[in-house]
Amino acid sequence: MDNRTIEDYKRKGFSRRSGFGSKPALLVVDFINGFTDPSSPLGGDYTRELEVTNRLLAGFRGAGLPIIFTTIAYEPHFRDAGVFIKKVPTLSILLKGSPMAEVDSRIRPLPGEYVLEKKMPSSFFNTRLDTYLQSLGVDTVVMAGCTTSGCIRASAIDAMQYGFITVVVADAVGDRAQGPHEANLFDIDAKYGDVMPAQEALDHLQRLSTTGGIASSVHQEFQQWWNQGSPGRLS
Repeated sequence: MDNRTIEDYKRKGFSRRSGFGSKPALLVVDFINGFTDPSSPLGGDYTRELEVTNRLLAGFRGAGLPIIFTTIAYEPHFRDAGVFIKKVPTLSILLKGSPMAEVDSRIRPLPGEYVLEKKMPSSFFNTRLDTYLQSLGVDTVVMAGCTTSGCIRASAIDAMQYGFITVVVADAVGDRAQGPHEANLFDIDAKYGDVMPAQEALDHLQRLSTTGGIASSVHQEFQQWWNQGSPGRLS
């Protein structure tokens, strides 16, 4: 984005900083094989972004903070895909139970880290993610994943609308083309959340000096309740 546009937005009151709360969670959006395999019709090469995401995962795991992964997975009849699949027919490769709908093994979830199954771009749309985060007292959603112009943008907007401080980690998100990636990072940073590099996000975690994190006793109690209705997964 050119400097004149950036300065014009700032003069008009956009791009202020939201800050970084005291109880963050990491949301890893759709880094699944159907998107991270370059040979897939939906895919791109996110090698660098996955490496950065692993750094974020190490930081959040070390602090004992919540981590949520998302996937898109459909029933064979695709009625759960709505109009979305009419617009993007290649979503049909994301069948429930298919390897294409599984989280990339390079960032494999650990036991206790939720995999949220969604149907639409936003991680919040028609899921219980908001309830889960609120139950843990989360105030900040830190985002990695793909694509910047699609599910990252939709999830960032909804995170803000649900009242969470929203952080998009610029070097941990990617798109199939650089133009949409850069344009959407600019727009998210102007209106919906703070866009920052991974090191800045990790520096915030370091400053929080979390001892035990919020994912310990509160998470265990909530997990027991949650698993009564939905063992092991959010949906």
